[in-house]
Amino acid sequence: MSTAPKSTTQSKTIDYFAIFGLPRKLWIEMGELEQKFLQMSWKLHPDNFVNASEEERDLSLKRSSELNDAYRTLRDPVGRVEYLLGIEGVRKEGEHKQQAPPELLEEVFELNESLDELREAKTSGGDLAALKSRLESAEKNFQEKLGEVDAQLQTAAHEWDAALQADSATRKKVMAKLNELLNRRSYIKNLVANVQKELL
Repeated sequence: MSTAPKSTTQSKTIDYFAIFGLPRKLWIEMGELEQKFLQMSWKLHPDNFVNASEEERDLSLKRSSELNDAYRTLRDPVGRVEYLLGIEGVRKEGEHKQQAPPELLEEVFELNESLDELREAKTSGGDLAALKSRLESAEKNFQEKLGEVDAQLQTAAHEWDAALQADSATRKKVMAKLNELLNRRSYIKNLVANVQKELL
């Protein structure tokens, strides 16, 4: 006998936190999440639907796919923040504000100049060693900044969890902070990726 999911209609927005019976907190006990995932995966395993109708089998596959997406998203700290802001209506999927944070403008300008010089040196036979050394130093600097942003994201995640029972204005303030940090992280990560690409 099958244990098919009861509902054949699914809302457009699936709450990944609700799938696992979790509140919309950013600090999740990973062991508990994994245990729930394994239990739910077993219930949706195709072996349990051998004698089920085609509709039940299709629905179990859909639910299994949703469960995998939910688990993959929630176990990643940054993905979890992005997802939370998405379901709270603060951030659209894939949205990344590509604007240099004001305090990084000078460093970004210097980095772009160095990247241009390296590209030019590759075609004209300039001093690659010195330019690569300068870019490696810049990459290390931006990697450190990425680490700082990740630490700030952790702090803001704690603030969100503490504000769950707070008023709407407080929650909106924390969400704006999380969103700004995600944009900063995305920008710095792209800078690092551009440097690494040119250093290959």
